[in-house]
Amino acid sequence: MPYTPIVATLGYVLSADGSQVLMLHRNARTDDHHLGKYNGLGGKIEPDEDVLAGMRREIAEEAGIECTALSLRGTISWPGFGKQGEDWLGFVFVVTAFTGTPLERNPEGTLEWVAIDRLHELPMWEGDREFLPLVFDGDPRPFHGVMPYRDGRMQSWRYSRA
Repeated sequence: MPYTPIVATLGYVLSADGSQVLMLHRNARTDDHHLGKYNGLGGKIEPDEDVLAGMRREIAEEAGIECTALSLRGTISWPGFGKQGEDWLGFVFVVTAFTGTPLERNPEGTLEWVAIDRLHELPMWEGDREFLPLVFDGDPRPFHGVMPYRDGRMQSWRYSRA
């Protein structure tokens, strides 16, 4: 069976001084697969857009800001991650500059600035704790990982950098 994942973006917007990241506390919809967890911003790529355009659109929709500087930090394949066991392939970005003032909330939940060194204290998917250090480390090389999920639980994690 061919691998046909849902293609998505995941972005982490940094504060001007780089010490905080804008996180979405998914606390608005009771039917949300991510309910109660903190996530970066992002979502599914539309058929007529490239990955970068999709990331910019998602951040504009979810936070009300326009990205002016961002970089790809890595990719992650999440086999079995979806609510019904769907496979996902995510492109992970860091946004280092933007225009506008972020919204306080959106239909999915509350937007909050969180100190990067406090991210580990937040409720989030267990797998996020594995890849988030790579998103914010000083290594300029993008990472490329595989993180299978089964029944809502991470099964393993491996990544490489070139």
